[in-house]
Amino acid sequence: MHDDELTKTMDHLLQEGKGILAADESNGTIGKRFESINVENNEANRCNYRLLLAETEGLEQYINGVILFEETFLNKDEKGRPIAEIFAEKGIIPGIKVDKGLVPLANTEDEKVTQGLDGLTERLIHFKSLGAKFAKWRNVYSISSFTPSLTAMKAGAEMLARYAAICQSVGIVPIVEPEVLMDGDHSIEFCAEASEMVLHEVFHSLFVHQVELENIVLKPSMITSGKNYKPFSSPEDIADYTLSVFRNTVPAAVPTINFLSGGQTPAEATANLNAINSMGYQPWTLSFSFGRALQEDCLKIWGGKSANVASAKAALLKRARLNSMACFGEYQPKMESE
Repeated sequence: MHDDELTKTMDHLLQEGKGILAADESNGTIGKRFESINVENNEANRCNYRLLLAETEGLEQYINGVILFEETFLNKDEKGRPIAEIFAEKGIIPGIKVDKGLVPLANTEDEKVTQGLDGLTERLIHFKSLGAKFAKWRNVYSISSFTPSLTAMKAGAEMLARYAAICQSVGIVPIVEPEVLMDGDHSIEFCAEASEMVLHEVFHSLFVHQVELENIVLKPSMITSGKNYKPFSSPEDIADYTLSVFRNTVPAAVPTINFLSGGQTPAEATANLNAINSMGYQPWTLSFSFGRALQEDCLKIWGGKSANVASAKAALLKRARLNSMACFGEYQPKMESE
């Protein structure tokens, strides 16, 4: 029914060496980011900051899509042009975060599941009319001696699959994001084991709901030790474990895997992506869909001041370029200081 639309969007998101900018922080989340740079969390500041991202010249060389929060679709520049349109005009297609956040999952050890399926079809049609070509839904899994539980894995997978099926039914490409959190002191082996089970459940549910794998973007975590584990995993280990888990669980029909950064520093995320892309041919495109790891330097330099806009844009462009090089396995740490 919507095959042509889905294929066209996928072709755009499959451009080599380009990734997706995740700028879909909810008002609460961006509030925490603004707090770290002493900027008041109000609509004007949120609009100015996202306008800065949209107006970064040359960003389209390295970025082919941007995930936006609902409010950003209503934000406009001084001439009345919507931010989503500014991105689209330069070849960065807009997508929409449609999940409604996490709620506790009953009968589990503090595990959560994502809500937001009610009224999803109508919301997708609405944002499609405002220019959205793809959507994003994030479900999280924590690692501890009891988790992720089978309950959480099955519940999360079911939500992700139902969301993906609804997206495709209205001509929107779904980003399927099962995030295995880095919090904790677990080993990389433990993370690999948990991630393999999570991905197995996700693809089983996608199969049950007849989701076309050719028309999805998978946005998973890299396989790493917990951030409190010492020493933290090396890029080589992360590449090894990540590809081994994916080869066991992710069908080759999935065209692209766009990693989330999940609490890694900008330099770590780029180095790890580079290591993964240095491992030779894989059946999928291996790219990025980073939020904080793309924006952190830019946000700090901007600091809410219009005088800093040009240098903030330069920082964003540099970070995007380094991640683009990592997609080809051509990034080197010395480029950070060049």
